[in-house]
Amino acid sequence: MINYSDLIHGLADTPLAHWRLDLEHQLQARLENHNNGNLPKFLAALRALPSTTPAHRAIDQDVVMVGTDSDLSTSEHSALTTALAALMPWRKGPFNLFGHLIDTEWQCNMKWARIAPHLNPLHGRIVLDVGSGNGYYGWRMLGAGAARVIGIDPSWLSVTQHCAINHFLRDDRHHILPLTLEEMTPNIQGFDTAFSMGVLYHRRSPLDHLEELRNTLRPGGELVLETLVIDGKEGESLVPEGRYARMNNVWFLPSVPSLISWCRKMGFEDVRCVDITSTSTEEQRTTRWKPGQSLADYLDQENPKHTIEGHPAPLRATILAQRPFGGRLARYGL
Repeated sequence: MINYSDLIHGLADTPLAHWRLDLEHQLQARLENHNNGNLPKFLAALRALPSTTPAHRAIDQDVVMVGTDSDLSTSEHSALTTALAALMPWRKGPFNLFGHLIDTEWQCNMKWARIAPHLNPLHGRIVLDVGSGNGYYGWRMLGAGAARVIGIDPSWLSVTQHCAINHFLRDDRHHILPLTLEEMTPNIQGFDTAFSMGVLYHRRSPLDHLEELRNTLRPGGELVLETLVIDGKEGESLVPEGRYARMNNVWFLPSVPSLISWCRKMGFEDVRCVDITSTSTEEQRTTRWKPGQSLADYLDQENPKHTIEGHPAPLRATILAQRPFGGRLARYGL
């Protein structure tokens, strides 16, 4: 179910080989001392998944798809839907498993369509996905040619949702680790591309986050940074005193010029903004797979250009940047 032996073995002949021992010990400790009361329920759901070899798979399209309706018997369909329901809420997707559409809260295909055309080609790259959730974007990265994707997310629900999808895809090139970026071995410098999407505004120290991301990359590696921003000039940022869109863990929403300046300050080069998009209720909404409140409930009903707290409504920017080659970081005193 949750097994990282393929990953540890697979890193042997890669630029991440030096990480293997630390990672193996860290994952073993995390699995043995998870302290999560819901994990037994999640693992039971994984054990209940039907065992079958899908006739079809597609990871290079909007809906990550595994199998067809005819691959499963009636009882297997019932077991599948029960197991998937036990892993709710499903926030990132969409997925289609044997004809069952998991219509997730976030239509992540919309963000991927905005970002993918601007990326350096992922073919053959080793990719880090920080705050990966259940790994939807990782499948799209593999579909775009990545050699390996390692996602990190401390949520056991995200880890087990990924295990449920990979139970059928059976692809040892994609793993989700129950870790945060801060918990990773420092200064790995082995990833070709690092994604951080929807994470920076949750960090009390955004500059530390940028430094940690830079240190995961090889010289010349690419950062893909997507985060909440505000409309404003360089030097301007929103620091909500209370909640933002009902989230109490939002710290800094910079203007795009401020965000670019932060990236340059932390030693990145070729920093540019490739997309700015307002989050819509088409992209983020309540579904049967994620009941309860969603974006529409977080906005001012009379003026949806503002959150219910009176802040600017969610606006997301995507920044691309490069870790310098050689000793050029020295010019930044880093």
